[in-house]
Amino acid sequence: MNIDQRELRLVAEAAAPRVDMYAGIHKALRALMADTLLAVGRMDSEDALERAQVTQRVLELLDFCRAHLQHENDFIHPALEARAPGASGRIAHEHEEHLHAIVALAEQTTALLQCEPAGRPAAALALYRALSLFIAHNFEHMHVEETAHNAVLWARYTDAELIEIHDALVASIPPDEMMYVLRWMVPFMNPIERAAMLGDMRAHAPAPAFAAALDVVRPHLSEREWAKLCQSLGLAA
Repeated sequence: MNIDQRELRLVAEAAAPRVDMYAGIHKALRALMADTLLAVGRMDSEDALERAQVTQRVLELLDFCRAHLQHENDFIHPALEARAPGASGRIAHEHEEHLHAIVALAEQTTALLQCEPAGRPAAALALYRALSLFIAHNFEHMHVEETAHNAVLWARYTDAELIEIHDALVASIPPDEMMYVLRWMVPFMNPIERAAMLGDMRAHAPAPAFAAALDVVRPHLSEREWAKLCQSLGLAA
């Protein structure tokens, strides 16, 4: 990647917060990945209902990861390449690796669902370990995007330009996928991030969409978190 140490220092030394297209969605991904991995680890592979529910959660995670890769490929990587040719090369290659890993994990997950009784414990453990490695690599991958990629973007784009790219990306996301994103993103943001995101949504989205977002988020916030959010947004708790 065409990134130097001076640009990397911009990430840590920025005098004021910059527009970060990675921060929120990566919090969602980390939360979803961790929660799904824990579910696989504690799953009773002999319980048909539990096995079906957990494998479905793994497949949903993989579908979400696939969509996320496509969004970055379609919007963020072109922005990087437009003003810093070669800057997305390493991560673009890792995206290809992740797509292959997603296919393999989906096949492994489906095999567990259909596995004969004698092979279920070993198959469940194998899936747990494979998913662990996939998640571990994704955590490192996201760190590079949040530091190296942000360094390039912040050095070459204004915040207004970054907001334009982000808004175009968000506009491309289907409503059902967006609700899934909100379920995993908003509860795992800090209070300031949470209020800012939902405040922006209330200002720009139709009222029914904002109400639906609150309904999706509310069950996953503590009473104290919900009270803080309502106070920030001027809503009745």
